[in-house]
Amino acid sequence: MKFVDYATIYLKAGDGGRGAVHFRREKYVPRGGPDGGDGGRGGHVIFRATHELNTLLDFRYKREYRAEGGAHGQKQKMHGRDGKDLNLPVPVGTMIKDAVSGDIIADLDHDGAEVVIAKGGRGGLGNSHFATSTRQVPKFAQPGEEGAELNLILELKLLADVGLVGLPNAGKSTLISVVSSARPKIADYPFTTLVPNLGVVKPEHGRSFVVADIPGLIEGAHRGVGLGFQFLRHVERTSLLLHCVDVSEMGDGDPVENMRTIDSELAKFSPELLNKPRVVVGTKTDIAGNKERQKQLEALCKKERIAYFAVSAATGTGIKKLVTYLAAALKK
Repeated sequence: MKFVDYATIYLKAGDGGRGAVHFRREKYVPRGGPDGGDGGRGGHVIFRATHELNTLLDFRYKREYRAEGGAHGQKQKMHGRDGKDLNLPVPVGTMIKDAVSGDIIADLDHDGAEVVIAKGGRGGLGNSHFATSTRQVPKFAQPGEEGAELNLILELKLLADVGLVGLPNAGKSTLISVVSSARPKIADYPFTTLVPNLGVVKPEHGRSFVVADIPGLIEGAHRGVGLGFQFLRHVERTSLLLHCVDVSEMGDGDPVENMRTIDSELAKFSPELLNKPRVVVGTKTDIAGNKERQKQLEALCKKERIAYFAVSAATGTGIKKLVTYLAAALKK
């Protein structure tokens, strides 16, 4: 299934039905009087979060949604039928924004969360409501109110405890495949991860937690270079950032500079990201000749009081220690 985490749509709640203008005319009932019924309410547009979906793909292809209008009132004071509500399921973690103002209308961050986004119009009153001692033959009724209409932005932010960030080929996908049941695409060329991947980690002790592997960033991502910032929204909800840095001789560039590059891009996207607890992971330590590069990165992390772990996903070195630390850190 194609991963889609952003969509713009138009919504229209149902219009209320109009009230009826009618006068009772029955045998043996002189001066029957007005008996026009009320119109029905227009249908609401309702969003509901569900774990059964994990993408906004449906909203990419259909962008206009209308709820049913209310039925008109009828004679004998019969009330028009209310319009059916339009229920739209979305993935858990979907944020709904007004497309004009950019204001957040709702944040559906748990399974079953529900919100009425557009209310249907109220049905109009029939002429039976307007009869008085001085106005016994009202020949008018109320029209139904129009239902609300909105242009919306739907933005999906995956719910994860730990967000993996780093340059392309830093070992993020391999790491998540080792610590969880996730099976992302892994290859020896950049940008093998084109969409975020989620994996559930089950430590020996403590509760399970979810890790999100975010497609690799490169310098200039804030200008749209590479994959740009399009997936960084998914780490905004995480409790902790796990920064993977390739310390092997096969890695491009200096590990310290690579770490600085990613920190700079994160700050340009949202300074709040750098305020999250961070863990730096030196990856690919099984490759010979990487000791000096690893020491430089470790020294920087010690200076800046950032937790550092050296791991090898290929041999399993340091993996258990890292998972234990993450499980404990997430309890705090």
